[in-house]
Amino acid sequence: MSDHPSAGSSATIPWRSRTLYFVIASSLIGVMGVSLISPVLPDLRPVFGVSDSQVGLVITAYTLPGIFVTPFMGLVADRVGRRNTLVPLLLLFGVAGAGIAFVDTFRSLIALRFLQGIGASALVTLAITIVGDVYEGPRRNAVIGFNGSTIGAGAAMYPLIGGALATIRWSVPFLFFGIAVLVGVLAALLLEEPDIGTATDVRTYLSRLWAVLFLPEALAIYLAIFVAFSVFYGAILTALPLLLSDEFGLGAGQIGPVLAMVAVASATVSSQYGRISQWRSASQLVALGFIAYGLSLIGVWLAPSPVAVGVALLAFGVGFGIVMPSIDTTVITLVSADLRAGMMGMRTSLLRLGQTVGPIAFTFLAEAFFVTTVEGYRTLVFGSGVVVTIGGAVAYLLLRE
Repeated sequence: MSDHPSAGSSATIPWRSRTLYFVIASSLIGVMGVSLISPVLPDLRPVFGVSDSQVGLVITAYTLPGIFVTPFMGLVADRVGRRNTLVPLLLLFGVAGAGIAFVDTFRSLIALRFLQGIGASALVTLAITIVGDVYEGPRRNAVIGFNGSTIGAGAAMYPLIGGALATIRWSVPFLFFGIAVLVGVLAALLLEEPDIGTATDVRTYLSRLWAVLFLPEALAIYLAIFVAFSVFYGAILTALPLLLSDEFGLGAGQIGPVLAMVAVASATVSSQYGRISQWRSASQLVALGFIAYGLSLIGVWLAPSPVAVGVALLAFGVGFGIVMPSIDTTVITLVSADLRAGMMGMRTSLLRLGQTVGPIAFTFLAEAFFVTTVEGYRTLVFGSGVVVTIGGAVAYLLLRE
């Protein structure tokens, strides 16, 4: 099996490239940490005797380390290599995640989630960085689209898997995280290090990276990442499971299929990104994706049943399947190979900030300012939908001009 095939100009997927499979595996593990256990969140309340806002910490503790750790991981990966950074992160993710299955206090759960979050901090970042290192042109776009599609398919399955495993016991889904240990061992043995050229001294590296971060295009992309993931993790992956449990009486096994609608649509759209990217510019596609986000959230607010909620979430998945490949393509083409992991690190840092702020904001506001949390979640979902729709529409009109 060829590991580093010639980039060429073909838009086909390089199936014989060993690197491709480690990229896919790392990406799938990188998005496993929340979607797998999102259906389990309501069950954690009686197990540990905690409130909605405390349950939100299960996600926040996982995403918080990435805000600070990911830029550092990007620096390390640009200087010591992609593989030497990726393998320890996979091992930490798997060990800490599986260890949660054996805790008996909520404090221990949060501590291990924090460690697992450190392991997850740069997995997707490094996967996309390696794509930029190894592939070029149409083939790179095809691999990015395929990677996004696979992530979407995995994210569609994770809520189903997590919900099904949680019917055995709340702790069983956490054992599933142990698969990252196997991938880490295989990567240490089989993954070839991409050639990224000679590293510059740290001061020169940081000054170059700092200059690129303040390009208008970079600032706009990073703002889009923060907003997208604040809404996704706050409204969809935190507030919505609690709303489905409290308003419609759904259990973890029923919540999973509803949430999976986002990933089903995302995977379908991402698989066609190579063609979609020829229709509009990356920045215009991001704006259109935000319109889809907003309309989906308004649809969730209007939905009279769980089935209708699932249908509305398909639009959110369409937006996600457009937004993320467009953002990743923009980021990895802004800079040369020796800065690529650093730029992707900053991208993921803003992503993690959004993931961290979203769950805290939605649960806190719903509990603090509304008579019931159900009323709060519904109002916040609708308000977010209106704001995101208007923002996406205005951005698209400006970009068209």
